[in-house]
Amino acid sequence: MKIFDIDGVYLLGVPGANLTDADLEGVNLTDANLTDANLEGANLRWANLRWANLRWANLTGANLTGANLEDADLTGANLTGANLIEANLTGANLTGAKLTGTLLMEEK
Repeated sequence: MKIFDIDGVYLLGVPGANLTDADLEGVNLTDANLTDANLEGANLRWANLRWANLRWANLTGANLTGANLEDADLTGANLTGANLIEANLTGANLTGAKLTGTLLMEEK
């Protein structure tokens, strides 16, 4: 069941937004302001989050497979149990981010 599907829509973002379990696969969130957003369990596969502000965002259990997080600000973000396999984290700020159980590469 898709809770929220905005495929192909350019979204600037809404600080504090509740996007729990949202289907945002492949969406363009370049430079989006998602400070304090709740993205728990969200599908962000192949999403473009370049330069996004995700400070203090809740990304617990989110699927970020292949997402572009280049130069994104994830300061204090909760990435517990998130899937970051094949994600581009070049230049991303992860200061104070919670990474417990986060998948960064496929298990062999």
